[in-house]
Amino acid sequence: MRKLKNRLFSPTVLLLAVVILMACNSNQTKNTNHNKKTELMQTDWTKNANIYEVNIRQFTDEGTIKAFQKHLPRLKEMGVDILWLMPVFPVGELNRKGSLGSYYAVKDYKDINPEFGNIDDFKSLVKEAHSLGMYVILDWVANHSAWDNPWATEHPEWYQHDENGNFVSPFDWTDVIAFDYNNPIMRDSMVDALKFWIQEADIDGYRCDVAGMVPTDFWDNARDQMDSIKPVFMLAEDEDNPDLLRKAFDMNYGWKLHHLMNDIAKNKKNANDIWDYMAWNDSTYPKKSYRMYFTSNHDENSWNGTVKERMGDASEVMAVLAYTVPGMGLIYSGQEAGLDKRLRFFEKDTINWDRMVNADFYKTLNNLKKENKALWNGEAGGTMLRLGDGSNQFVYAFIREKDDNKVIVILNLSDKPQSFSFDDENISGNFKNVFDGEEFVMDKETTIDLQPWNYIVVTN
Repeated sequence: MRKLKNRLFSPTVLLLAVVILMACNSNQTKNTNHNKKTELMQTDWTKNANIYEVNIRQFTDEGTIKAFQKHLPRLKEMGVDILWLMPVFPVGELNRKGSLGSYYAVKDYKDINPEFGNIDDFKSLVKEAHSLGMYVILDWVANHSAWDNPWATEHPEWYQHDENGNFVSPFDWTDVIAFDYNNPIMRDSMVDALKFWIQEADIDGYRCDVAGMVPTDFWDNARDQMDSIKPVFMLAEDEDNPDLLRKAFDMNYGWKLHHLMNDIAKNKKNANDIWDYMAWNDSTYPKKSYRMYFTSNHDENSWNGTVKERMGDASEVMAVLAYTVPGMGLIYSGQEAGLDKRLRFFEKDTINWDRMVNADFYKTLNNLKKENKALWNGEAGGTMLRLGDGSNQFVYAFIREKDDNKVIVILNLSDKPQSFSFDDENISGNFKNVFDGEEFVMDKETTIDLQPWNYIVVTN
């Protein structure tokens, strides 16, 4: 064995060694802290945001990204914050439904549907939205792909198979086939595709289709990797799995409340049922997380009916409810124009923009949310406290308060006139009606008379 000679290190070499050692320790600390991230870290811009769902195919006669982009100034004027774009990817042709197919049968996760335009058109849209102070999230389909997605031919092992070795379609969605999340390479490829649109187009997050059908640990890892590029906002199409909201997702769907709205509009339920829902909500989900509340979206409109069909004269008061309870309000494409038809899902069916009958109404709701801390989202907003003694099952009344800001909401959730008395010291003060600008003094002796399906929202 050869003996090593003793050597003295120069000061320069010693200094270099110390620097390298410190850098290694620093990187190790960063990696350790990253791995210890076990809860949701939300972006600040979501705290008082609303969301608008964009159906590119039906938005304009052209049905293109460029044509939709012309609407951005109008949506900004209406106070829209987050633009959720339904899938913009190429649609599968094999086993396609209808002539145009489903947006959710993705043929290529890294390209734009040529019917909508190209990736440069999409980048231009995101850039202008950002310049106007809006944010863009893409609709992502991680549970399944189109049959003719190249992944299916190049990597059939990435998909589920039945006992005969055939691809599996979820439910009756015969135009798509389900991924196998036991395959780690498939997982990595899906994360890579999610990162692609953040890196290439600077998008701000995703709405994730049937998120609960994909393993939670996949989403947790994907969120970590996306956040390492830029902080993102994540919306889960799910209501059943609270664990999705602990680390991966900021917001999920408030389907239960939506169904309650439909039932109340048909006199099948009443205001007390909403309080039961809110108690369930508070005991089920992490406090930081948000619910998304709505009177319509692409599924409801196409498959279950227009807002008018489902809610009738209760449409407006239900929208006020969706915007003022703890959560984030959604507007679906065309609601500001009083969309009164079921948009065909697999065919071209352009929205009529001739009469913007609800634009000012939604602008008021958007500004109400933005300007009043009491209505902000999650822990940034105020707790909702019930007003009245609960004896009137047709009136839903509450106050939300944050710092010095108070918002009082009184909703007649019936087709009959109702009167409501407060009997609560907490409501005393000077208030302003956000819809008509009327100013008045309110105290515990005040009685409010409401016409059928009417509402009052006041702030101090």
